[in-house]
Amino acid sequence: MAKLLCIQASPRGERSFSTAVADAFVSTYRQTHGADEVLVRNLFDWRLPEFDGLALQAKYAILHQKEHSEAERAAWQAVTEVTDEFKSADKYLFAVPMWNFHLPYRLKHYIDILVQPTLTFSFDPQTGYQGLVTGKPAVVVYARGGEYAAGTPAEAMDFQSKYLESVLTFIGFTDIRRLVVEPTLSEPEAVARTKQQVMEEAARLAGEF
Repeated sequence: MAKLLCIQASPRGERSFSTAVADAFVSTYRQTHGADEVLVRNLFDWRLPEFDGLALQAKYAILHQKEHSEAERAAWQAVTEVTDEFKSADKYLFAVPMWNFHLPYRLKHYIDILVQPTLTFSFDPQTGYQGLVTGKPAVVVYARGGEYAAGTPAEAMDFQSKYLESVLTFIGFTDIRRLVVEPTLSEPEAVARTKQQVMEEAARLAGEF
């Protein structure tokens, strides 16, 4: 039995293109992987711990190989709980809209909690950084109002997929698959067709994931 963690990063509910595609994926996944656990987390419904001064001090204490104070230890425990849940999954599904050419701020908050020394990456002066979340596949559903195809001038403005996939690679992911709904600000009938096509692609991918 495996565990699929689905991270939703949109507050738009049924109006969200990324969530709709992720829901199509999860629906088929539940049918084809009946013994597996599926955990869905919407970051706009989840009260994440703040990554504030104490948590940052705790991080740097680890980097400088110093002991935590009692307050730092409590802040780090909250970070560890979120990270432990993330690492407990065997497979990952992310539903990510583009906001201002980048990620929604709640997803950036989640990433700032997850990417931590000794938890999701290590560092050695001889070998450098090493990701610790390894051997686990991820599917990322991207939704964006415009088109950012490779080789076009708009590609330079895609800080959504470039950033997220760079972070995932940094913490150890090597199998990252994309599903893209774009341009969602196009003519409604064309958008509906694109959405349906990507939902069907998501369902096919879920069956073999």
